[in-house]
Amino acid sequence: MARIDQDWVHLAKTQAVFDSLEAGGFSGWFVGGCVRDALMGRPVYDVDISTDALPDDTISLTERAGLRAVPTGKDHGTITVIADETPYEVTTLRRDVATDGRRAVVAFASGIDQDAHRRDFTMNALYADRTGVVHDPLGIGLADLNDGRIRFIDDPRARIREDYLRILRFFRFHATHGNPELGLDPGALAAIADLSDGLDTLSRERVGHEVLRLLAAPDPAPSVAAMAAAGVLSRVLPGADHRLLAPLVHIEQSAGLPPDDVRRLATLGGED
Repeated sequence: MARIDQDWVHLAKTQAVFDSLEAGGFSGWFVGGCVRDALMGRPVYDVDISTDALPDDTISLTERAGLRAVPTGKDHGTITVIADETPYEVTTLRRDVATDGRRAVVAFASGIDQDAHRRDFTMNALYADRTGVVHDPLGIGLADLNDGRIRFIDDPRARIREDYLRILRFFRFHATHGNPELGLDPGALAAIADLSDGLDTLSRERVGHEVLRLLAAPDPAPSVAAMAAAGVLSRVLPGADHRLLAPLVHIEQSAGLPPDDVRRLATLGGED
């Protein structure tokens, strides 16, 4: 049985959020990046919590417990709960009703099984209870995490059509959390090649932010090369040439320089 035993799980302020939800008869689970990165032995900076409490219940229960509740994304179920000056994103379990490639209409779900199927990659659909015991509702998330396998949940085309930014997230996660010896999932690459024109519907700000996050990875060169092969790089950075990126990364590492996303972007070049 997998368990998270990092300090942030057991902090009094973290447990206070769970106490407030349970006082109303509801449950909470750590979810997503905090679970994934903790299991990989990486530091955790942001703690997300899923709950079966509705947003109004989350607000009333946490405020009754003396915590501060901010309705940052109430329409989509997200309440930012502040405990001892630390923000926790507390989101009601959800399922997608309709999507347009940029945003989703959601309905609240009854359990983590439904919530898991609306997430992007299997390693991001891991949950942990307040004691740190990990739950894997898909049955493959832990194995994929341990193997460093970046895999869309269920049908890659369906996941991509829900939010085309997931195309870029796929390449970023391969660079930051993937096992380079595995290569990239061929089914995902085929879906990406077929649907890459959906990137044109996204704002330049979202695309630019995601590209810079990818380029800040320790070694993004294999992922960027795969982007080029799939026709994605030319769509988001017309005229870019990925062939100098790997030599630049080698020079940086040999010189002990930290990754620099802007320097790497300049190396890729592109049209003005």
